[in-house]
Amino acid sequence: MTTTNLEARLVEVVRADPNLMHVLTTVRALDLPDWRLVSGAVYQAVWNAQTGRAAGYGVKDYDLAYFDASDVSYEAEDEVIKRVAAAFDEPFRSQAEVRNQARVHLWFENRFGEPYDALTSTDQALSRFVAPTFAIGVRLEADDAITVAAPFGLEDVFSMTIRPNPLRPLAKGWAKTIANARGRWPELTVVEPI
Repeated sequence: MTTTNLEARLVEVVRADPNLMHVLTTVRALDLPDWRLVSGAVYQAVWNAQTGRAAGYGVKDYDLAYFDASDVSYEAEDEVIKRVAAAFDEPFRSQAEVRNQARVHLWFENRFGEPYDALTSTDQALSRFVAPTFAIGVRLEADDAITVAAPFGLEDVFSMTIRPNPLRPLAKGWAKTIANARGRWPELTVVEPI
């Protein structure tokens, strides 16, 4: 399939998942700067569609990324986290994981033991995710279009392939990440690092 066809297919998968659409609609109304729903809930929706599993199977949280360099304090991010939480009822309130991508470089190395240069946008953050198949984000626009950001393309997502991100060192938790994903989707193909 071409990139355009894969993007169209991804949009179909997202629109068919009522939980994803609820999250996208709710967050769109909050008008966060440069926001996207990223990673797990998005690629897992594709894997569920590819394997005939129910929408929402295996989804643990909804990662919401936004970019606001005007105030990179924890307090400013915490206000956004609280604002997002207040917009949802349970279980979504507890499942929304909100992070300002403009401040990730302030805590990443202490938490994960790797240096992390400052970002300039939410979409740039995707290129640093652990695997290309995880590097995917969607946003519901004001005109109801769903835009897609996927710096490595969508082929790995739809072929259910996990390979290390070639642009960064192998993540320290690689084995745990793979075991967790295979536990829920044993159909996955994993390309181990060389």
